[in-house]
Amino acid sequence: MSEGKIIVGLDIGTTKVACIVGQKAENGKIEILGYGKTISTGVKRGVVTNIFDTVEAIKTAVKQASDQSGVEINRVSVGIAGQHIKSLQHRGVLMRDNHETEITEAELERLRNDTFKINMTPGEEIIDVIRQDTYVDGELATNPVGMLGNKIEANFHVIIGQTSAAKNIVKCIQSAGLEMDYMILEPIASAQAVLDEEEKDAGVVLVDIGGGTTDIAIFKNKKIQHTAVIPFGGNIITEDICTGCSIIRHYAEEVKVKFGSALASENRDDEVVSIPGIRGREPKEISFKNLAHIIQARLEEIFELVNYEIQKAKTENQLIAGIVLTGGGALMKHIQQLAEFKTGLEVRIGYPNEHLNKNTMKEMSSPMYSTGIGIVIETIARMEHDEFLQASKEAERKADMVPVFGTPESTPDAQTEQAAETTDDNGGKKKKKKGFDVKSIIATITDIFVPDDID
Repeated sequence: MSEGKIIVGLDIGTTKVACIVGQKAENGKIEILGYGKTISTGVKRGVVTNIFDTVEAIKTAVKQASDQSGVEINRVSVGIAGQHIKSLQHRGVLMRDNHETEITEAELERLRNDTFKINMTPGEEIIDVIRQDTYVDGELATNPVGMLGNKIEANFHVIIGQTSAAKNIVKCIQSAGLEMDYMILEPIASAQAVLDEEEKDAGVVLVDIGGGTTDIAIFKNKKIQHTAVIPFGGNIITEDICTGCSIIRHYAEEVKVKFGSALASENRDDEVVSIPGIRGREPKEISFKNLAHIIQARLEEIFELVNYEIQKAKTENQLIAGIVLTGGGALMKHIQQLAEFKTGLEVRIGYPNEHLNKNTMKEMSSPMYSTGIGIVIETIARMEHDEFLQASKEAERKADMVPVFGTPESTPDAQTEQAAETTDDNGGKKKKKKGFDVKSIIATITDIFVPDDID
């Protein structure tokens, strides 16, 4: 894909809707042209629960991004998450018609597309199919394009979601007056924004703690091994604070962000914050340590579920690069230390700034924008792949038009078009009529099948 093409990523989250306008710069990094953000009230745990509210939030975020970037936005790529998301492994097989021709990217794409045809439980559909290992005649091939072989086999990571959840997202996009380029699984997008190839090769877990869900993507040998969505995020921590401290949600969110900590042991008993009472009631004093106890208890539960997904993927002893935390929840104080304690793995906070141009606005380097930026990066990658695939198909089509045996002059059609020159009765040359000489054919057959001694 040529540099300069405008891409728009739309992150429809539980707490916010973010619209990011970007393009690929000459150095291969992403240049953010503008962004918009607004509060999300029509989404719960990654699933649309109110079409009208979600459409209005999309329109607001898109208008902000359009005004800031000076770009008219008509098309977007959108992320999808939610507790309905699950994944499975599938192995596909393709028997080739001609083993003496080179394997093409178009053949690999046909094998991938066949995976979309596997039967699903009613109410579910395949959202995406990602190729992992590929084999040619039983041997592992790191890049099968250009190789020769009879049989191509591939392992695929199949991502499944509820049909209704996906359709509701599409409906929101269309109702906002937009068209959709791609629907991208959010943990895949976040991984594009904050992970590098070295980490994916060594083995790493991407943990994106959002408002309604915690998204997980596990990589090893540069390939996706497992994806999952945990139905807990920053919102449930806020609700715990509301209940535990008997304060309204607005104040609970505020104290969580400003004074919250993932480790109670890092706070002193005498540190307190005063919360105004409701309608003239006495103010409440909340201890930083008690606040941290509430936050720590819920985060420990989330990291226990992360451990469960690591074990489920059978990668617990293969994660050399450990865990990368991103999303708005990754900004919680001391969360890195708690994650290391609960999982026994090295942990770092993932910022998307490594993939951004130096002149990008500072606020876009926050982990809370990892998903939106990742959607832009993944969309660019998919468009480039589609362009390469189209070129591969065109080359394959042209190759099919070239005769396999001999030159055009030696083919039967060419022979019938040629006119053999003969000499006429006056010594001149004349052309024989085009086509077959029937008398000659009959004479030849007679010579073959009729014995010489028959009169």
